[in-house]
Amino acid sequence: MGDAVYFRITADSAELVDPQDLTSFSAVCPADLGPDELAASVRRADLGELLPGDGHLMVPVDTIRRMAAERVGPSWPDELAKMIDYAARKGWTNDDGTRVRAHIERR
Repeated sequence: MGDAVYFRITADSAELVDPQDLTSFSAVCPADLGPDELAASVRRADLGELLPGDGHLMVPVDTIRRMAAERVGPSWPDELAKMIDYAARKGWTNDDGTRVRAHIERR
């Protein structure tokens, strides 16, 4: 697909795609996935919480680490920290930096 790191969410599953590329961060789901199905998938995968009405998801950084485990190189933790720092400067994290906002794209 050529995207940077993103969560692929379906009615049945959620997976982290391209975790080594931290130049961007989002979640992708089918255009026809209903809000209840999306919320259920997010809960099942422990992806965090959907923000009300604005097409975003707050993902625990620990979930990103867990889903990327054993699929990334030794410099990845430092790169993730840089991504989280950048997101914090933009206001895209919670106050303590333990969750990061992902825009939800419908494709």
